[in-house]
Amino acid sequence: MTLLLFVILIALATLCAFLKRRRAQRILLVVSVSWFLAVGCGAVPAWLLNNLQSDYGVKPAVSWGERNVIVLLGAGTEQTPAAIEPGVFAFPRLVEATALYHQCHQAGGDCTVLVSGGDARHQGAAEATVYQATLLALGIPPAELQVEDQSMNTWQNAEFTAALLHHPRANQVVLVSSAIHLRRSELYFAHFGVSATPVRADYLRAMLSPLPLSYNFMAADVALHEYIGIARYHLYSALGLNPSRPQPGDA
Repeated sequence: MTLLLFVILIALATLCAFLKRRRAQRILLVVSVSWFLAVGCGAVPAWLLNNLQSDYGVKPAVSWGERNVIVLLGAGTEQTPAAIEPGVFAFPRLVEATALYHQCHQAGGDCTVLVSGGDARHQGAAEATVYQATLLALGIPPAELQVEDQSMNTWQNAEFTAALLHHPRANQVVLVSSAIHLRRSELYFAHFGVSATPVRADYLRAMLSPLPLSYNFMAADVALHEYIGIARYHLYSALGLNPSRPQPGDA
Protein backbone atom coordinates (compact mmCIF):
# COMPACT_ATOMS: atom_id res chain seq x y z
CA MET A 1 0.00 0.00 0.00
CA THR A 2 2.74 2.48 0.98
CA LEU A 3 4.98 1.37 -1.89
CA LEU A 4 2.01 1.63 -4.25
CA LEU A 5 1.55 5.27 -3.25
CA PHE A 6 5.25 5.87 -3.94
CA VAL A 7 4.92 4.28 -7.39
CA ILE A 8 1.85 6.41 -8.14
CA LEU A 9 3.71 9.59 -7.17
CA ILE A 10 6.66 8.64 -9.40
CA ALA A 11 4.26 7.85 -12.27
CA LEU A 12 2.60 11.25 -11.87
CA ALA A 13 6.01 12.94 -11.82
CA THR A 14 6.92 11.10 -15.03
CA LEU A 15 3.66 12.20 -16.61
CA CYS A 16 4.35 15.79 -15.63
CA ALA A 17 7.79 15.53 -17.22
CA PHE A 18 6.21 14.25 -20.43
CA LEU A 19 3.73 17.14 -20.37
CA LYS A 20 6.58 19.57 -19.60
CA ARG A 21 5.04 20.58 -16.25
CA ARG A 22 8.44 21.06 -14.62
CA ARG A 23 7.28 22.69 -11.40
CA ALA A 24 4.67 19.98 -10.74
CA GLN A 25 7.27 17.34 -11.61
CA ARG A 26 9.73 18.71 -9.05
CA ILE A 27 7.07 18.91 -6.34
CA LEU A 28 5.96 15.35 -6.96
CA LEU A 29 9.53 14.07 -6.95
CA VAL A 30 10.23 15.80 -3.62
CA VAL A 31 6.99 14.44 -2.14
CA SER A 32 7.65 10.90 -3.40
CA VAL A 33 11.25 10.79 -2.11
CA SER A 34 10.17 12.29 1.23
CA TRP A 35 7.40 9.71 1.55
CA PHE A 36 9.76 6.86 0.68
CA LEU A 37 12.28 7.95 3.32
CA ALA A 38 9.67 8.76 5.98
CA VAL A 39 8.16 5.29 5.67
CA GLY A 40 11.31 3.28 4.97
CA CYS A 41 13.39 4.90 7.71
CA GLY A 42 10.66 4.30 10.28
CA ALA A 43 9.12 7.68 11.15
CA VAL A 44 5.68 7.07 9.60
CA PRO A 45 5.20 3.46 10.80
CA ALA A 46 6.42 4.43 14.30
CA TRP A 47 3.72 7.10 14.53
CA LEU A 48 1.01 4.87 13.09
CA LEU A 49 1.87 1.94 15.37
CA ASN A 50 2.14 4.03 18.52
CA ASN A 51 -1.36 5.47 18.03
CA LEU A 52 -2.80 1.99 17.52
CA GLN A 53 -0.98 0.15 20.29
CA SER A 54 -0.27 2.61 23.10
CA ASP A 55 -3.32 1.57 25.13
CA TYR A 56 -2.23 -2.08 25.11
CA GLY A 57 1.44 -1.81 26.03
CA VAL A 58 0.81 -2.86 29.64
CA LYS A 59 -1.16 -6.07 30.01
CA PRO A 60 -4.13 -5.70 32.39
CA ALA A 61 -4.67 -7.70 35.56
CA VAL A 62 -7.72 -9.81 34.69
CA SER A 63 -10.45 -10.10 37.31
CA TRP A 64 -11.57 -13.67 36.74
CA GLY A 65 -15.24 -14.45 37.41
CA GLU A 66 -17.28 -17.58 37.87
CA ARG A 67 -17.54 -18.29 34.13
CA ASN A 68 -14.70 -17.01 31.94
CA VAL A 69 -14.15 -17.20 28.21
CA ILE A 70 -10.81 -16.42 26.56
CA VAL A 71 -11.48 -15.49 22.93
CA LEU A 72 -8.48 -16.17 20.70
CA LEU A 73 -8.55 -14.46 17.29
CA GLY A 74 -6.82 -16.12 14.37
CA ALA A 75 -3.68 -14.84 12.65
CA GLY A 76 -3.53 -17.08 9.62
CA THR A 77 -2.26 -20.54 8.77
CA GLU A 78 0.57 -21.88 6.61
CA GLN A 79 0.67 -24.91 4.35
CA THR A 80 3.84 -26.87 5.14
CA PRO A 81 5.01 -30.05 3.33
CA ALA A 82 3.54 -32.12 6.17
CA ALA A 83 0.39 -30.29 7.30
CA ILE A 84 -1.44 -27.02 7.74
CA GLU A 85 0.00 -25.22 10.77
CA PRO A 86 -0.56 -21.92 12.62
CA GLY A 87 1.02 -18.97 10.82
CA VAL A 88 4.15 -17.31 12.13
CA PHE A 89 2.15 -14.49 13.72
CA ALA A 90 -0.23 -16.91 15.45
CA PHE A 91 2.16 -18.41 17.98
CA PRO A 92 2.34 -15.42 20.37
CA ARG A 93 -1.48 -15.47 20.51
CA LEU A 94 -1.54 -19.20 21.22
CA VAL A 95 1.00 -18.83 24.01
CA GLU A 96 -0.84 -15.87 25.55
CA ALA A 97 -4.21 -17.65 25.46
CA THR A 98 -2.67 -20.71 27.12
CA ALA A 99 -1.02 -18.60 29.83
CA LEU A 100 -4.32 -16.84 30.54
CA TYR A 101 -6.11 -20.16 30.71
CA HIS A 102 -3.74 -21.36 33.44
CA GLN A 103 -4.06 -18.05 35.31
CA CYS A 104 -7.83 -18.43 35.21
CA HIS A 105 -7.67 -21.96 36.60
CA GLN A 106 -5.31 -20.89 39.37
CA ALA A 107 -7.89 -18.25 40.34
CA GLY A 108 -10.50 -21.00 40.67
CA GLY A 109 -12.76 -19.95 37.82
CA ASP A 110 -14.46 -21.96 35.12
CA CYS A 111 -12.41 -21.33 31.96
CA THR A 112 -13.07 -21.89 28.27
CA VAL A 113 -10.82 -20.96 25.36
CA LEU A 114 -12.94 -19.98 22.35
CA VAL A 115 -10.92 -20.01 19.13
CA SER A 116 -12.34 -17.98 16.25
CA GLY A 117 -11.27 -18.20 12.61
CA GLY A 118 -12.38 -19.91 9.42
CA ASP A 119 -10.47 -20.99 6.34
CA ALA A 120 -9.93 -17.46 4.99
CA ARG A 121 -6.92 -18.53 2.92
CA HIS A 122 -8.76 -21.52 1.44
CA GLN A 123 -6.09 -24.02 2.44
CA GLY A 124 -8.50 -26.79 3.42
CA ALA A 125 -8.64 -26.25 7.20
CA ALA A 126 -10.10 -23.50 9.38
CA GLU A 127 -7.74 -21.46 11.53
CA ALA A 128 -9.71 -22.41 14.63
CA THR A 129 -9.37 -26.12 13.91
CA VAL A 130 -5.63 -25.83 13.28
CA TYR A 131 -5.12 -23.78 16.45
CA GLN A 132 -7.23 -26.22 18.44
CA ALA A 133 -4.69 -28.97 17.81
CA THR A 134 -1.87 -26.75 19.09
CA LEU A 135 -3.82 -25.72 22.18
CA LEU A 136 -4.52 -29.37 22.98
CA ALA A 137 -0.80 -30.07 22.69
CA LEU A 138 -0.17 -27.18 25.10
CA GLY A 139 -2.31 -28.88 27.71
CA ILE A 140 -5.75 -27.33 27.41
CA PRO A 141 -8.41 -30.07 27.90
CA PRO A 142 -10.78 -30.74 24.97
CA ALA A 143 -13.80 -30.05 27.21
CA GLU A 144 -12.55 -26.50 27.77
CA LEU A 145 -11.93 -25.68 24.13
CA GLN A 146 -14.61 -24.25 21.83
CA VAL A 147 -14.24 -23.63 18.12
CA GLU A 148 -15.87 -21.02 15.86
CA ASP A 149 -14.66 -22.01 12.40
CA GLN A 150 -16.87 -20.04 9.99
CA SER A 151 -15.63 -16.44 10.29
CA MET A 152 -13.56 -15.05 7.43
CA ASN A 153 -12.54 -11.68 8.89
CA THR A 154 -12.48 -9.70 12.13
CA TRP A 155 -16.06 -8.48 11.71
CA GLN A 156 -17.31 -12.05 11.45
CA ASN A 157 -15.04 -13.06 14.35
CA ALA A 158 -17.01 -10.61 16.48
CA GLU A 159 -20.42 -11.43 15.01
CA PHE A 160 -20.19 -15.22 15.23
CA THR A 161 -18.36 -15.29 18.55
CA ALA A 162 -20.86 -12.93 20.18
CA ALA A 163 -23.66 -15.41 19.51
CA LEU A 164 -21.72 -18.14 21.31
CA LEU A 165 -20.80 -15.90 24.25
CA HIS A 166 -24.43 -15.04 24.93
CA HIS A 167 -25.46 -18.71 25.36
CA PRO A 168 -24.80 -18.91 28.27
CA ARG A 169 -23.48 -15.45 29.04
CA ALA A 170 -19.90 -15.28 30.35
CA ASN A 171 -19.04 -13.26 33.45
CA GLN A 172 -15.63 -12.34 32.05
CA VAL A 173 -14.55 -12.25 28.41
CA VAL A 174 -10.87 -11.81 27.60
CA LEU A 175 -9.96 -10.92 24.02
CA VAL A 176 -6.53 -12.11 22.86
CA SER A 177 -4.93 -10.74 19.71
CA SER A 178 -1.93 -8.71 18.58
CA ALA A 179 -1.68 -5.21 20.03
CA ILE A 180 -1.99 -3.71 16.56
CA HIS A 181 -5.26 -5.59 16.02
CA LEU A 182 -6.94 -4.98 19.36
CA ARG A 183 -8.36 -1.49 18.80
CA ARG A 184 -10.36 -2.61 15.75
CA SER A 185 -11.30 -5.90 17.39
CA GLU A 186 -12.62 -4.17 20.50
CA LEU A 187 -14.68 -1.82 18.33
CA TYR A 188 -16.29 -4.70 16.41
CA PHE A 189 -16.93 -6.84 19.48
CA ALA A 190 -18.52 -3.90 21.30
CA HIS A 191 -20.84 -3.41 18.32
CA PHE A 192 -22.17 -6.93 18.89
CA GLY A 193 -22.65 -6.35 22.60
CA VAL A 194 -19.46 -7.98 23.88
CA SER A 195 -17.53 -6.05 26.52
CA ALA A 196 -14.14 -7.74 26.66
CA THR A 197 -10.86 -7.23 28.48
CA PRO A 198 -8.25 -6.86 25.71
CA VAL A 199 -4.91 -8.60 26.23
CA ARG A 200 -2.16 -8.28 23.67
CA ALA A 201 -0.08 -11.24 22.61
CA ASP A 202 2.62 -9.27 20.78
CA TYR A 203 3.67 -5.69 20.15
CA LEU A 204 4.91 -4.43 16.79
CA ARG A 205 7.52 -1.67 16.56
CA ALA A 206 9.05 0.19 13.65
CA MET A 207 12.82 0.04 13.16
CA LEU A 208 14.35 3.51 13.00
CA SER A 209 17.15 3.40 10.46
CA PRO A 210 19.24 5.83 8.38
CA LEU A 211 18.47 3.65 5.37
CA PRO A 212 14.98 2.57 4.20
CA LEU A 213 13.99 -0.94 5.33
CA SER A 214 11.41 -3.20 3.74
CA TYR A 215 10.30 -4.16 7.26
CA ASN A 216 9.08 -0.60 7.87
CA PHE A 217 6.97 -0.65 4.72
CA MET A 218 5.38 -3.89 5.93
CA ALA A 219 4.71 -2.40 9.38
CA ALA A 220 3.16 0.72 7.86
CA ASP A 221 0.92 -1.38 5.59
CA VAL A 222 -0.28 -3.51 8.52
CA ALA A 223 -1.08 -0.38 10.53
CA LEU A 224 -2.89 1.27 7.63
CA HIS A 225 -5.01 -1.86 7.21
CA GLU A 226 -6.20 -1.40 10.79
CA TYR A 227 -6.93 2.31 10.34
CA ILE A 228 -8.92 1.58 7.18
CA GLY A 229 -10.99 -1.03 9.04
CA ILE A 230 -11.75 1.42 11.85
CA ALA A 231 -12.61 4.23 9.42
CA ARG A 232 -14.84 1.92 7.39
CA TYR A 233 -16.76 0.94 10.54
CA HIS A 234 -17.45 4.59 11.42
CA LEU A 235 -18.38 5.43 7.81
CA TYR A 236 -20.80 2.51 7.59
CA SER A 237 -22.30 3.49 10.95
CA ALA A 238 -22.84 7.05 9.72
CA LEU A 239 -24.50 5.72 6.56
CA GLY A 240 -26.61 3.20 8.50
CA LEU A 241 -24.98 0.25 6.75
CA ASN A 242 -23.82 -1.64 9.85
CA PRO A 243 -26.35 -4.07 11.34
CA SER A 244 -28.21 -2.82 14.38
CA ARG A 245 -26.46 -3.19 17.71
CA PRO A 246 -27.92 -6.00 19.81
CA GLN A 247 -30.02 -4.68 22.69
CA PRO A 248 -29.77 -5.97 26.26
CA GLY A 249 -31.85 -9.07 26.56
CA ASP A 250 -31.81 -9.85 22.82
CA ALA A 251 -31.46 -13.51 21.88
